[in-house]
Amino acid sequence: MSEWIVEMGTFLIQATLLMAMVGIVLALMLRNKESGDNSLKLSVESLNDQRRSRGRRLRVTTTEQGARKKLIKAFRQEEKAKHKAAKQSKGKARNAQKVWVLDFHGDLKASQTEQFAQEVSAIIDVAAAEDEVVVRLESAGGLVHAYGLAAAQLDRLQAAGLTTTVCIDKVAASGGYMMACTANHIKAAPFAVIGSIGVVAQVPNIHRLLKRNDIDVELLTAGKYKRTLTVLGENTDEGREKFINDLENTHRLFKEYVSQHRPDMDIDALATGEIWYGSEALEQKLIDSVGTSEAYLVERMAQAQVYSVKLEPPKTFSRKVGLAVSAGVEQAIVKGLGLIDAAGWQRR
Repeated sequence: MSEWIVEMGTFLIQATLLMAMVGIVLALMLRNKESGDNSLKLSVESLNDQRRSRGRRLRVTTTEQGARKKLIKAFRQEEKAKHKAAKQSKGKARNAQKVWVLDFHGDLKASQTEQFAQEVSAIIDVAAAEDEVVVRLESAGGLVHAYGLAAAQLDRLQAAGLTTTVCIDKVAASGGYMMACTANHIKAAPFAVIGSIGVVAQVPNIHRLLKRNDIDVELLTAGKYKRTLTVLGENTDEGREKFINDLENTHRLFKEYVSQHRPDMDIDALATGEIWYGSEALEQKLIDSVGTSEAYLVERMAQAQVYSVKLEPPKTFSRKVGLAVSAGVEQAIVKGLGLIDAAGWQRR
């Protein structure tokens, strides 16, 4: 009996090792295959068709069982008539306006800028003069040079003669507002966070801690202002003054950029680093109207063909797994913060 158990255990171990080796080989093969196709794929979706499809599904679902077939038949006839009209108009000049929708979700480094630039290039290549570009923007700002480059992509749309509308549902502050101000029209939700036209820098310094422990740091530079404030070395009043002057100069350039695009603003009164909510921002002329992006796009669908344009990486297995893990972690963190906040309210 004991020999049988030993043999069975050995067999299970060998089978497990074999499966592990096969899994590793398959994973490596899959990885090599995925690495060979890392180019971004263009995704274009008609938001008009999407809305119509959803509306029909809701109507069918909420219609009594006996009347559903008749309704579905009516929808099919409607589609046939639409395709027939499209065929008849083929080859004829059509001047239907198009609205191109882009999304920009900014982080500290405006990491989406390269992808956003390619999306802008694609639209410039095909858009007509009467078309409109709507950018759904969400960003709390970040590095100056990164958001300067992102804003320059929106300037390209203006240079191409295209009308641009920026919709802000949550936040466009600091570098995010630098991007938004380039648009012909800025629309923000009532409680969207707008503004923060300012510059901030924070540098920790542990020189005194090192000095107490008899640790010396040699900082050698060529150039008087190669380093102004440092983390490890001893900071001087001259270095602090130069650092502040650099911040002020960056702030001046930021103010000039905003005022060039929105000359009606009182830039000196508004470039204090403060933020305003959407309805307040309208009073300060930081934005042009109050409303959500969804409401605006529904309004435009009644007048034009609206297309969502995205460049996306290929949906490989490893990417799907990574996105699933990332979404799970994010959901767990958000849920945890929500429970902590709810506990605080319950105690009160």
